[in-house]
Amino acid sequence: MPDLFGHTRARIAARHALITPANHVNSSVPGFTGVTSVVLINEAMGAKFAQLLVTFTADGRAAQPASDLQTFGYVMTGGGALTVGKDKAKIAAGGFFYVPAGQSWSLTAPKAGTQLTLFQKKYVPLAGTAAPKAIIGDAAKVKGAPFLGDPAANLQTLLPDEPAFDMAVNLFAYQPGGHLPFVEVHVMEHGLIMLGGAGVYRMEDSWYPVQAGDAIWMAPYCAQWFVAMGKTPASYLYYKDVNRPAI
Repeated sequence: MPDLFGHTRARIAARHALITPANHVNSSVPGFTGVTSVVLINEAMGAKFAQLLVTFTADGRAAQPASDLQTFGYVMTGGGALTVGKDKAKIAAGGFFYVPAGQSWSLTAPKAGTQLTLFQKKYVPLAGTAAPKAIIGDAAKVKGAPFLGDPAANLQTLLPDEPAFDMAVNLFAYQPGGHLPFVEVHVMEHGLIMLGGAGVYRMEDSWYPVQAGDAIWMAPYCAQWFVAMGKTPASYLYYKDVNRPAI
């Protein structure tokens, strides 16, 4: 039922944002055909990266030429034929890929309804360090670890924690009642999408109920905290900028 009174859980503030599936408006993005694409986060919001949600029809296609952008992709549902530079692979739900700046990529022959989350940003080189190489992986094969020793919060690191990478993408999974151990305040900004379950996210001085499909942006130094609520685990995929000089 449509909301006749204009209610929404969405909030766009100066230094954080929450966008729910009920708020999505499709955008036409060059290089994507036979898809619906939603630009959830980008520079117009105040971010220094872009986060997109792309949903494919059976004859949909993504074809991105080489540019100064680097791209991380995560298959939320479905799958297809992935090409990154000269590397080719079949990719399914839970599959992910990293495309360095200067390389092209494509996703073809998708299953109808395939959904892909993308994080994109301009690469910042680090003097004396070679640029990172392409990666194609499967989250199911990435070993997780209790976050700060807490077994109720499991962290999977999808990109290598190496100086060559100026972005990190991780999966966080919480058992019901699991939570971040303290309110974080840090220089990294975040892009985030809830993959499953529900909970409450604190951003600055506001607390938001969140659930699968919700997207979040947090600017640098935005106070943040999360707790999983309900009877099932909660999980999210998130981006942050890393490994570059403070000034």
